[in-house]
Amino acid sequence: MAPRIPEHPAHDDLRRRWAAAVRDAAHADRADRYADDLLTRWAEPQRRYHTTDHLLAVLDRVDDELAEHAEDADAVRLAAWFHDAVYLPERSTNEDRSARLAERALSELGIAPARTAEVARLVRLTVDHDPADGDRNGEVLCDADLAVLASAPDAYAAYAAAVREEYAFVPADAFRAGRAAVLRHLLELPRLFRTPHGASAWEDRARQNLGTELDLLTSGGSAV
Repeated sequence: MAPRIPEHPAHDDLRRRWAAAVRDAAHADRADRYADDLLTRWAEPQRRYHTTDHLLAVLDRVDDELAEHAEDADAVRLAAWFHDAVYLPERSTNEDRSARLAERALSELGIAPARTAEVARLVRLTVDHDPADGDRNGEVLCDADLAVLASAPDAYAAYAAAVREEYAFVPADAFRAGRAAVLRHLLELPRLFRTPHGASAWEDRARQNLGTELDLLTSGGSAV
């Protein structure tokens, strides 16, 4: 018996969006079973931030603000579906395993090999969110994934708290050190966002949020 997908108010919308993204597949009639598998994955109990809401947020940012910058917006949308499809917080291989899942599933659906390869490449880019100059698809996916960093302060605090919950198995001191290293890496990047919209709308606010969280972590205060 297939696992029951926890109800989410956006599931019908997400299924429609998945069907649209795979409309050119040779076996598009099988799209529903793949949507169900992905939605089940995004609702796994170990997730607190990397949830169906995160998937929806990334897709919304692509569709509402960034799609015009992409060379293949449907490839980016498919990569959004797969980019955290495999997510175990204690593992460092999630992106590669998610990319391999995309390669297998999209090949079975009959998506063109070139697009399947591009989706897998994009998923692997989310390891470090550092697309090459001129990689417009990569810029769109990475900006959409990182846009949470530019949230309003209360939403950013909720994001940081959810990340901490996903790493509840890590002792407090170790988590602070590891999280601080991640924040420093991000702040040291010349640019967090590569699309014109991301650079103008999100860069400054994201850097302010990251700096505030880092200050709280290193001062012994609460980052949430």
